[in-house]
Amino acid sequence: MARVVARDRDALGEIYDELSGILFTVALRMLGDPTDAEEVVQDAFVQMWEKAHLYNADLGTPLQWALRITRNRSVDRIRARGRRAVLVEALESEGWFESGGEGARVPEAGLEPVEVERVRRALDQLPPDQSQALRLAFMNGLSHHDIAEALGVPLGTIKARIRRGMLKLRELLPRET
Repeated sequence: MARVVARDRDALGEIYDELSGILFTVALRMLGDPTDAEEVVQDAFVQMWEKAHLYNADLGTPLQWALRITRNRSVDRIRARGRRAVLVEALESEGWFESGGEGARVPEAGLEPVEVERVRRALDQLPPDQSQALRLAFMNGLSHHDIAEALGVPLGTIKARIRRGMLKLRELLPRET
């Protein structure tokens, strides 16, 4: 850990090689979803890198420290799922979703029905994570931060999903002149 504190990336790589399997197993057991578990492990290692100077050998081994971080991140993810469920329920009650969460309702905002349908079809062609982020941001008016919190994913992940989705929409919805 002293090497990680000294910003030695190779040392972090060695710790990753040694601990990532154990941490993934713990996260997977807590979360029940491999994708969520992978993200939690990634977040745990980012935190270990950024907060390595806080590691105290008197309080436990690097494995014990990493397990605490992973457990805490997993609990955060579980709590975020609950917030997401509350958000989706609130949006459904306001009529933002049709048929149990599938297909966001687009506020008219001056768009012709043909344009609305064109946007819906294009959104349906995107990967689900990008489509979901775009619908929540642009159709439901949520901020990137609110989306990240509601879905329990890092803010940077939401920004990347929206950016990739917008680039793909640009290809799918060329300007009509």
